Amino acid sequence: MIKFFKALVVGALLANASSLVEAKETNLVDGLAVVITSENEQAQMMAMVLSLQTIKTHGKEAHITLCGPAGNLALRSTVTKPMKPMDASPSMVLKKLIQLGAKVELCPLYLPNKPGSDNALIEGITVAKPVEVAERLLNSNFKNLTY
Repeated sequence: MIKFFKALVVGALLANASSLVEAKETNLVDGLAVVITSENEQAQMMAMVLSLQTIKTHGKEAHITLCGPAGNLALRSTVTKPMKPMDASPSMVLKKLIQLGAKVELCPLYLPNKPGSDNALIEGITVAKPVEVAERLLNSNFKNLTY
């Protein structure tokens, strides 16, 4: 009888352990979907830093959509000031993210409402397609961040 209970307990522990591993595996995500609208450079920088860590440290994807005042980051002419402790600016980190494979898109409303900005985008930034952005935001395999 004792052997039966020991076997039952061991079986229950093994079943629980395998379900915990399975649960952990299903909780993994493919990456971040980040929407940046803030003109605040610290907020922009935090979004960039988290995206950078997502790619470099975790090997996951980062999809960034720039809208409103943050859309200025997509322009070649935009210069943002370096911040501590990285001594890098949001613009600098954005370019690094593009080099690392982040998908960076600009809100489709930005360029038509910003005179003189045609052909002024940083290389690697494209105009977002709302259907694709919505699909990504609804995809449970991505964590959504907004700044």
